[in-house]
Amino acid sequence: MTAPGTPTTAEELRGVGLRVTAARVAMLETVRDGDHLDVEAIASGVRDRVGHVSLQAVYEALHALTAAGLVRRIEPAGSPARFEGRVGDNHHHVVCRSCGVVADIDCAVGQAPCLTASDGHGFAIDEAEVIYWGLCPACSTARSS
Repeated sequence: MTAPGTPTTAEELRGVGLRVTAARVAMLETVRDGDHLDVEAIASGVRDRVGHVSLQAVYEALHALTAAGLVRRIEPAGSPARFEGRVGDNHHHVVCRSCGVVADIDCAVGQAPCLTASDGHGFAIDEAEVIYWGLCPACSTARSS
């Protein structure tokens, strides 16, 4: 149930100029309910909600949702593209080198010279994408056992 005053998924789609379809609504809800899902997991979630949907339709809808700013695509090195519903804020990610799990990190803290480009080459830089790498707690525990 949507809180009063909060736009529904259909209203959000209309608000960015996208046609409302059952598959798009299911896709946006699947991404938002998931945790940095890849395309296969999203397709499976959409199929659970609305029945058959082709992988090509999933790719096309994810492209449209990403371009509209409703979904964010991240691409950690060596991993398939992943999608999340957390958009429009300055958060980063941490990726486990062993199992590939991805988690959000709200913001870099402390002195962060790496977030200020040493030479912007004339660009008007407005964002830095940071990915931290390491071992998640489960993989760290498994390695030390």
